[in-house]
Amino acid sequence: MDVHNLLELLKRSVDRFPEKAAYLWKEQKEYRYMTYEDLWSEIKRTAEGLSYLGIERDDKVAIISNNRIHWPISDFAIGSLGAISVPVYPTLQPEQINLILRKSDCKVAIVENQELVQKINVNQTALEHLIVIDPGEWTSHQGSVLSFAHLLEIGARHPEPLWEETWKSLERDHVSTIIHTSGTTGQPKGAMLTHGNFISNIEGIQFWVLEARSDDVFLSYLPLSHVFERMAGQYLPLSVGATIAYAESLDTIQDNLLEVKPTIMTSVPRLFEKVYAKVIDQIESGSPVRQKIFNWALKVGHEKYQDYLSRSTDDLIFLNTSSRLYRKWKLADRLVYQKIKAKVGGRLRAMISGGAALNPDIAQFFWSIDLPIFEGYGLTETAPVIAVNPVLRAKIGSVGKPLPNLKVKLGDDGEVLVKGPSVMKGYYKNEEATAKAFVDGWYKTGDIGEMDEEGFLKIVDRKKNIIVLSTGKNVIPQPVESAVNQSAYVDQSLLIGQGRKYVILLVALDHDYLKQWAEKQNLSLSSTDQLIHQSELQTLIVKDIQKAISKFPRYEQPKKLVICPEIWSAETGELTPSLKVRLKEVEQNYRKAIMAAYDEEELLNEPIDQVILELESKHSETIA
Repeated sequence: MDVHNLLELLKRSVDRFPEKAAYLWKEQKEYRYMTYEDLWSEIKRTAEGLSYLGIERDDKVAIISNNRIHWPISDFAIGSLGAISVPVYPTLQPEQINLILRKSDCKVAIVENQELVQKINVNQTALEHLIVIDPGEWTSHQGSVLSFAHLLEIGARHPEPLWEETWKSLERDHVSTIIHTSGTTGQPKGAMLTHGNFISNIEGIQFWVLEARSDDVFLSYLPLSHVFERMAGQYLPLSVGATIAYAESLDTIQDNLLEVKPTIMTSVPRLFEKVYAKVIDQIESGSPVRQKIFNWALKVGHEKYQDYLSRSTDDLIFLNTSSRLYRKWKLADRLVYQKIKAKVGGRLRAMISGGAALNPDIAQFFWSIDLPIFEGYGLTETAPVIAVNPVLRAKIGSVGKPLPNLKVKLGDDGEVLVKGPSVMKGYYKNEEATAKAFVDGWYKTGDIGEMDEEGFLKIVDRKKNIIVLSTGKNVIPQPVESAVNQSAYVDQSLLIGQGRKYVILLVALDHDYLKQWAEKQNLSLSSTDQLIHQSELQTLIVKDIQKAISKFPRYEQPKKLVICPEIWSAETGELTPSLKVRLKEVEQNYRKAIMAAYDEEELLNEPIDQVILELESKHSETIA
């Protein structure tokens, strides 16, 4: 792909498919669309407006917004001027937003609404202008604050004759964006990613993994501030002329799938875990006959996957398979698979999982119902994909093979090291952190990995997440947490025990499922806090979790369970914007319950809000 920058990548699709829908989004309960030609026109006008405001090459412009059509327009407009976009999660607290704006030297911020404008303290930053997408009752221009519509008017009145020349002059090594890491344990660092970082990642994916096509429809719901969605849900589909549809929210995914009928979807494992739990719950509450048919169909799907895994590439290309297996699979497809696939739009040919480890049991489940999930692995600093499972040989339990244009090796301690054209330039204004991130030119991912004899990579866990017990045993929390998250009752979980004799488990419950359970029991309780004190519910939760952890060695099985009635979220600080659990925040927020679970006497007399249960005893006892 002889492309020099991201604008050129998009312009190729604009020239090939000018009248084709580039974007779909919901507005007033109906989907609207924007063609590739109109998208390009809006990008140009936005860029000309920014240029009139003084934005030049290498200037920093923040984007603080949820997913909407203004996001890619702003992103490409900023990039077309040779300027650098700085995406900021709108869910961050004001002090975090202002820290990022200040550290990255942003001159302009494009903000979604007045509520987010209130989070910004201009005096703490170098901001000269705020551009508000939805200004509400504000006028279109108040001092340094103007509406996005007014920016477009400025661009229309002041065309930039050298705009095309400017974007065409950009080379691959020019910095496109500064993306700040989620910061699960410390202060976020701004990774400088170039046009070439993203383009080379697309080249590796298109060559190796899943060939995106112009007739594909991508459903986008992950935040564009996250590098995974930015690359896989924006740059990749736009590079081939595909259509991108924005989901309204995570809560409306089910409806949006039926409306949009996507062919490809990117997601983090949590969505797959929730779908899996819902399907299993529906089957288990069904008739014995229905359960028997479903379990038979799963076995057929598993047999088909094993057949796929064992065959040569030639067999797969020419669709060679045994007639007996094919007949069984067609029957299972008619009786079971098609009904499940219809609930997600009926056209999905692939789902890409990233951002965190996917439980192999859940991956096997989806493969067995003919909804293949291709798990990958990457980091903000690698733009992001390092490895991903290819269509012709996806191995469950692995994150696939490294992209062909990257070099990957394991360090002496098992840490994954990577080198290649998609690795960042470094951290913005942080030479010390940049130096620490590399060893002999290899980027240190901080993840412990294993490589099998066929070159498939498996991620064990983050180095910093591995728990060392006082007994000397090492516990890897991710597999245990992933197994626990399969429970329909559980939304998030965290295993802790650093320096202790044993590990304990904290869980945040799935409130939607609890509400359904309460309705089935004819319970009318006013709060989740009341509900979790129901002994019947406690018994069911403990039984579910005991089943999930039973396959692990005894020292990896948590001895006690802390049930947290509150939802963990990015807004409350327990989750990063990319839905990873923040260890330090959870430990701090539930410090008293953790100490009580470990029987540390000084806090046992203080009131705590959580329920603490024994996981080893046959009869769970409520301590609080």
